[in-house]
Amino acid sequence: MTKSKMTSMQRVLTTLDHQEPDRVPFFLLLTMHGAKELGMGLKEYFSKAENVIEGQERLQNKYGHDCYLGFFFAPTEIQAWGGEVVFYDNGPVNSGEPFIKNIKQINTLEPPVISDSPVLQEVLKTIRFLHEKAAGEVPVLGVALSPFSVPVMQLGFEAYLELIYNEPELFDRLMAVNEHFCIEWANAQLAAGATAICYFDPVSSPTIIPRELYLKTGFQVASRAIAKIKGPIATHMASGRALPIIDDLAKTGTGAVGVSADEDLGILKQACCDKISVIGNLNGLEMIHWSREEAARTVKNAIDAAAAGGGFILSDNHGEIPYQVPDEVLLAISDAVRAYGYYPQRLAGE
Repeated sequence: MTKSKMTSMQRVLTTLDHQEPDRVPFFLLLTMHGAKELGMGLKEYFSKAENVIEGQERLQNKYGHDCYLGFFFAPTEIQAWGGEVVFYDNGPVNSGEPFIKNIKQINTLEPPVISDSPVLQEVLKTIRFLHEKAAGEVPVLGVALSPFSVPVMQLGFEAYLELIYNEPELFDRLMAVNEHFCIEWANAQLAAGATAICYFDPVSSPTIIPRELYLKTGFQVASRAIAKIKGPIATHMASGRALPIIDDLAKTGTGAVGVSADEDLGILKQACCDKISVIGNLNGLEMIHWSREEAARTVKNAIDAAAAGGGFILSDNHGEIPYQVPDEVLLAISDAVRAYGYYPQRLAGE
């Protein structure tokens, strides 16, 4: 028997409670596609909250996915720190040269003041308007970069790894400063109306560092930070693997995990069962070249593997769908969820 139609908020909350909603919720985590909808370049699009608000409204109306995304681009926070941001015509916004040139700068580093940052204020304005538009029926997602992962942009990858291994006191000082900002920034978004915070933490993935090091570093950082964030958290590995640390992630207090396309959804779902929900794991890069048939088949396979019993949100594997993914593929994903995602679902093989 088909269940009564739910709002997106009801659908997401039900699945996060490890129960079956009316259908599988899905998040199309679209940032750059809003600029396409408005016929703008990315730099112009992200210059004003009003653009992103309109872009998010158009995308949600077009595809019918189950969230609004208050996120601008990955180095938004780096811009707030005074770092360089590089815009491209058809790809994600990146950070430029690391603003920490010498690790001794860490001794005097102070976090940005949110009220003094124009870019952070534009993000908060976006979240406030989307919250009002959603009227409690659609989740509004905020994003905070993990204090443990953001140093890749602050220092550069190689310098940061050297810091972790060779400079424990400076590492601890950097984590303290970053944790303060992460907590303040996440809570500011929640206060503005975000339903939940996506805590991006790819460096904690065993794709990047061994679990033994994670338990001494990123795990400790996440446990401290998440405990002080005043709302629900989903940790995202941003294409990194999660299976070897699923139990550890659950202990940090996060309620869901964004997982890699390199991992088996069925195995992940079994490992996460009733402890933590799964978000993923459509391959965003392959998505660029999918036909409608490939999109439908991939969505069905994901639903068959992970949807039974709730605790699953269909999404991409990285947390940001590439600019080059065409509308036809996104529409095919949406259609496939509605074709195959209604509950009750059965476990694959039953």
